[in-house]
Amino acid sequence: MNGSTGLARQGHRLLQVGAGLLLFSALEGFAIPYLAAPNLALSAHKLSALQGVLFLALGLVWITHLNLGATASQIAFWFLIYSGLAILSAYVMGAIWCAGNETMPLAGGIAHGSASQEMLIKVLAYSSATGLISFWLIFWGLRIEAVRSR
Repeated sequence: MNGSTGLARQGHRLLQVGAGLLLFSALEGFAIPYLAAPNLALSAHKLSALQGVLFLALGLVWITHLNLGATASQIAFWFLIYSGLAILSAYVMGAIWCAGNETMPLAGGIAHGSASQEMLIKVLAYSSATGLISFWLIFWGLRIEAVRSR
């Protein structure tokens, strides 16, 4: 598989994940009042909608304008996917468990879970910083207009 085909496939996957996140956001919105921490549930709802739009936009950029090699694009792709799903998982777990105010105090409010719940949320939330590497690679890959044959 050449670089152009790989970028196109990754871009398509980002579009699929983005659409999936928008669907999740729409469905999760119905559950907000029924979850243990409604403020965290609302934050998860907004976050998944934002990520859905971000992934759709990046999917289009990935297909048309990104100029990265195979290894760099794979690192950027997987770190982006992991980062988005890790932070969203932290918010969703906090909303379900009524936990997470150690890591997300503004959204969590008084929602404080067990030590293991708080630690798992913290590990997921902080590990989502891998997105910074992805965003740096995307920024680097946009430095020059990609000239690829289609």
